[in-house]
Amino acid sequence: MDIVIGAEGEPDAVRQSHALAWERFRGLLQELVAELPALRAPVGEVCPLQGDVAQTMWRAASVHRPAFVTPMVAVAGAVAQTLIKAYQRAGVARAWVNNGGDIALFLTPGASFRIGLYADIDRLAGLDAAEDLTVDGVFDVIYDSPVRGVATSGWRGRSFSLGIADSVTVLAATAAHADAAATLIGNAVDVDDADIVRVPAHHLKDDTDLGAIPVTVDVPFLGHQQVALALRAGLDRALALREAGQIVACVITCQGWMVSTERPDQAPLFLESTAPNRALALCAQE
Repeated sequence: MDIVIGAEGEPDAVRQSHALAWERFRGLLQELVAELPALRAPVGEVCPLQGDVAQTMWRAASVHRPAFVTPMVAVAGAVAQTLIKAYQRAGVARAWVNNGGDIALFLTPGASFRIGLYADIDRLAGLDAAEDLTVDGVFDVIYDSPVRGVATSGWRGRSFSLGIADSVTVLAATAAHADAAATLIGNAVDVDDADIVRVPAHHLKDDTDLGAIPVTVDVPFLGHQQVALALRAGLDRALALREAGQIVACVITCQGWMVSTERPDQAPLFLESTAPNRALALCAQE
């Protein structure tokens, strides 16, 4: 696990929080490995797990039953969510734990976070310097917002996806719930096309929890109509999860087009990467 942590506030409080986070992080991977068989099994009606991180994973996954889902769907978010607890103390103004793009937040009154949306990671290969990086949009998480977790999934990412989304960014009450929802919504962003390449997951990783389920490994250039159909399928899943109270908002991108739960009736918006910092009004005060 590669985790980036930041915190602001009184120096002593921040130092103590860093020490607590490091102490909790030590041995955390071994703790999860000890329960790995159960973590890779589909969630049932009763949680069989013992560790607090494992139980957090199970709770975030179980709300998606009866869909096929295992606790592993929320592992990165659950780890971030666990570590952020070290910063929930007097003297810390705000903190963030970024576990490979799945982010847990801590905010106090008046504090906020600005988070950038970068849809196509393949663009990174053509950059000469960090100064050349432009984002496809930004959104602000404020203290009064219910959002404390952000996660992104997609077929180009580090985890397997059944769909064709370049990115699915979910804002939710916790990082674990955002992580699980991003994966499930990403799986739903799909369309029938014989040229989409899929491979049984266990052919790529023999110990995957997905077994023989086909996962996406290559997506050809698709027509606008096909992309729109795939985006609509993912948006419908996201809207259903929002209606159920599982997420706050979601942005989905595919081959240069974007839809969001905040503009569900709007046609897909073309992303112009040369126009960075487009504000996405996803976290208005409720």
